Amino acid sequence: MKIFIDSADILEIKQAYEWGVADGVTTNPSLIKMAVEKRVGAGEKISISSYLKEILKVASGTPVSIEVTEKTGEGMVEEGKKLFKMFNSVAENVNIKIPVNPALEDADSTHFDGIKAVKELSNSDIPVNCTLVFTPEQALLAAKAGAAFVSPFAGRIDDYIRKQNNIEFGKSDYFPQDGFEKDGLLLEDNGIVSGIDLVAQCVEILENYDLEAEVIAASLRNTRQVREAALVGAHIATIPFTVIADMLKHYKTFEGMKAFIADIVPDYANLE
Repeated sequence: MKIFIDSADILEIKQAYEWGVADGVTTNPSLIKMAVEKRVGAGEKISISSYLKEILKVASGTPVSIEVTEKTGEGMVEEGKKLFKMFNSVAENVNIKIPVNPALEDADSTHFDGIKAVKELSNSDIPVNCTLVFTPEQALLAAKAGAAFVSPFAGRIDDYIRKQNNIEFGKSDYFPQDGFEKDGLLLEDNGIVSGIDLVAQCVEILENYDLEAEVIAASLRNTRQVREAALVGAHIATIPFTVIADMLKHYKTFEGMKAFIADIVPDYANLE
C-alpha cells in the first residue's frame, strides 16, 4: 500500500520524504492557507502560489493532489485546467481534486457536476482525485468517469455512525472494522458498518470490474485504521503526519532496544 502524507506543512512533507515512506501528498485549500499564514507570520515573504511550488518540488516524481474551490461543473473544469497549467510544469506531478458531488442539498441540481468535471478533466489528460466519497456507488461512478483516484473518507463515516447514535468519542478513537453494536443492533449507514468497510467495498467493486482508479483510504485517524486499510486492499492511504510517526511505536520495541543497548559487547561494537 502506498502512503500519501495528508498535509500542507512543508516541514512535515519534507520529513516524510526523508524517512523514505511518502509516495505522494494530498492537500486542501484550508491547510495550505494556514501553512502560508504561519510562515508569513514568522516574517517570510511567501505566497500560496510559491508555497505550492515548494510542495511540488519536494514531492517530485510522486502525485500531489490540489483541490478546486469552484462548485459548478463548468467552474471546476475551468479551475482544474487553470491549476494544472499553472503548476504541473513545476514537477509534472499535479492531480486535481474534485468532489464527487458538489450539491449542497438533495434538491440541488448539481449532483452530477462533479462526475462531469471528472470526465472532462480526465479526457484532457489531467489526472483527477475524486474526493468526498462516502458510498461505494459514488466510487463506482467516479471510476467510470475516469478518475485516477477515488477517496472514501473512512474516519468521517465512523464519526457519522457514532453521532447518529449519540455515542461520545474522541477524534483518534478506534472504531471496529466489523462495526459497533448498541442495544444489540449492529450500527450502519445504508449497509456500511465502518469506514474500513466502506474502503473494502470500494476496492471490491472497482476490482470486480477491472476499473483503473486506485482507492485512497482517506480521513484515517489512527495506526490500526491504517493497518486495516492495507489489509482490505486499499491501494493508497493518505495519512496525517502524526499518525505516520506513530506507526513505528510499540512498547516492546522500546523495551527491546534498551536490552539491546545493555547487551552490547564493546569488542564487537568496535570492530575494525
